[in-house]
Amino acid sequence: MRWQAMGAPRVHIVDLDGAASGEPGNLDIIRQIAMALQIHTQVGGGIRKMETVKELLKMGIDRVILSTAAVEDPQLVADVCRAFAESTIVSIDTRDGWVATHGWQQETRLMAVDFARSMAKLGVKRFVYTDISRDGTLTEPNFSAFAELMSAIRLPVIASGGVSSLTHVTMLKQLGAEGVIIGRALYTGDINLKQALAAISS
Repeated sequence: MRWQAMGAPRVHIVDLDGAASGEPGNLDIIRQIAMALQIHTQVGGGIRKMETVKELLKMGIDRVILSTAAVEDPQLVADVCRAFAESTIVSIDTRDGWVATHGWQQETRLMAVDFARSMAKLGVKRFVYTDISRDGTLTEPNFSAFAELMSAIRLPVIASGGVSSLTHVTMLKQLGAEGVIIGRALYTGDINLKQALAAISS
């Protein structure tokens, strides 16, 4: 409610328990948030079945984020995109360029750009890109990797990981980011949400 009151256009929720276990662990809390907010919400973490996708959308979640399932079950991605294309996001979580899964605990031999292209062929229209090594560090985003991904796929990409200043937000916008996920920097006060929103609207 605090972020909604400050003008946030969307709330990004990650079920960390779900990401680790493989199935959502906080559905009751997520349902309460979705019911309370008037702005859009998107949820990731442990979404690996069509039934889970349907349940989240039914409770009022606007977009579902597939990550591990996108790597391990491409057919699920194709099915979800066929049914709910506008409500589907695939999260590309990388460490040293390699895609990671299972709550960032397992690395694959998939490169971010190759993975994104394969997902686009299945009907994915939107991505979240996170450099895991930057996430929560209050350093800076991996601008070069983000720019490479943007130029390769030319689809909407939401940037995440290491965003800790208004300069980072405006730079990502200039690189073509559809949106920017800000987490820790909001809670520490390194970024003021109202100022960030003003910076990208000017």
